[in-house]
Formats: sequence, structure tokens, C-alpha cells
Amino acid sequence: DFLRHAAEQFGFVPRRPPSELDFKRAYAEAAINALLTREQVVGIYVLETGGDGAHDTQAGFPGPERPAISPALGYNQLLSTTTIGLVAEHGERLREILADRAQGLHGEAEQETQQRIAALERMVDFSRSVPFQWGEHDRLAKTTAGGMGIHAVLLDVDLGPWLQARILAGSVRYARNQGFGGTLTPAELQLLNLTGPANGADMVMMPPELRQQVPTANFFQRAGYERNPIAQRTEVVSGLIDHIEERMRHGAQAQGAQRLAAVFDEVRAAGRQR
Repeated sequence: DFLRHAAEQFGFVPRRPPSELDFKRAYAEAAINALLTREQVVGIYVLETGGDGAHDTQAGFPGPERPAISPALGYNQLLSTTTIGLVAEHGERLREILADRAQGLHGEAEQETQQRIAALERMVDFSRSVPFQWGEHDRLAKTTAGGMGIHAVLLDVDLGPWLQARILAGSVRYARNQGFGGTLTPAELQLLNLTGPANGADMVMMPPELRQQVPTANFFQRAGYERNPIAQRTEVVSGLIDHIEERMRHGAQAQGAQRLAAVFDEVRAAGRQR
């Protein structure tokens, strides 16, 4: 549905990666440029995809007999509402990414990239057709074909990694602006990714003794809490953090997580050599 509406409404067809490893490499490059750590990146990937998910993994790991539980998509499991906000806010930067790729291309490859640029511009215009508010973006995402189509940018190997790294970097920056010092652990960053920057920062900056008392449910909307198995298994904030850390430790042994960690190191080493 995301791909169909993207093509029908905007003429946008994402450039899919030749292999999953190519998407991981692009994601590692975007994450390093956004000053994210390997531990943060791998930890979020593990928590959101089980440690072996593909770039087009959707919430609930759907199969023929198991429908998705939400539009959440990708290594970070971004909601379609979030994607619309990112496209609206960073449209110019996304266009620059594609324009840079077009440099040096010829023939069919150049034409395809120019078509994506034109389609992206239409998507940006659509995302900006409403006030920059979560409720307005949510309405577009859930009630319009165009809003559903914009979510397909996450499947593009040039744009998807940048958008997913950007949302994590935004959470890091938010916590820092709220007075958090040091580096967020993967579990702490996941709190911001899971519940939103404001709720996550409240939990991260909470004194340890309060973490053992404050209910986890306080930081979720009811519907989100009821469909989130991680949150439901924990009564208080400290339990939620402990459970996330345990899931991350266990999932880090999965093949996908191991490959992402290795690619991250390779990209970082290549950057240092340059």
C-alpha cells in the first residue's frame, strides 16, 4: 500500500537497495554522520526488529496469516505520522541528498534520480499542506492516500537511512537540551524512541529511586500501552529499562545485529582513513 500510493499520488518509486547489507551500510554512514554510537544504533535495531529485521520490516513482523499491528516501518520502526513530519521539516535536505547522488550519473540512472527528485518535491509540498502539528500529520497519514504514500521514502536507500538516523539524533539532542549530560545508553535512547522525546527524557532523567516507584503506564497513551508487549510486562520504569537492556543483550547475537555492528565499524574506519 505504501509503494502503490507513493507511485499513484506522487510518481515516487524508491530506489531499493541491491542487498540488505547495502541498506545497513547506508544506515551506518547516516548514523555516524549524525554522531550516533554503534551501541545505540545496534541496540535500537535489535529492539525494533528483533535483531534480524530487514529495511522493510513492519510492526508485528507480519506474514500471510498475521497482519501488521501499525504502520511502523524500518530499522527504527517509524510511524507514518512521524515520516510526514520529517519530510515536511527536512524537505530541502532530502532534495540535496538526491541531487548529490545525481552528480556524475548519466542516462537511465540520471533520469531515474531526477524523477525521484521531482516526486519528492511533490511529497514535500503535500506534507506542508497542513500546519506543522502532530494531529494534522496524523490525519494525513491515516486518512489520505498521499499520507500513506509518503511513508515509502523509508524504503529508499538514499533517503530512508538519513531519516531514521535523523529521528534518533533528534532524540539525543532533545535530551541534551533538557539537561542530560553524557551519552545516552542504547536503552535510554530507546525510551525516547519508544515513548517520544518528552516522555523518554522524563524517564531518563528520573532519580533511580523514583524509577523503582513510578508506573510504566504513566508514559504511554492507553492504546499504545495495550499493544506494546514490552511495556505491559513491566510495572515500573526501572523494570522497563531492565527489560529493554536484556532484550538488547540477547538480540545483539542475531545475525542481522552482528552484521550491522560490523558494517558500522567498517564505515567508521574508512572515514577515519580518509
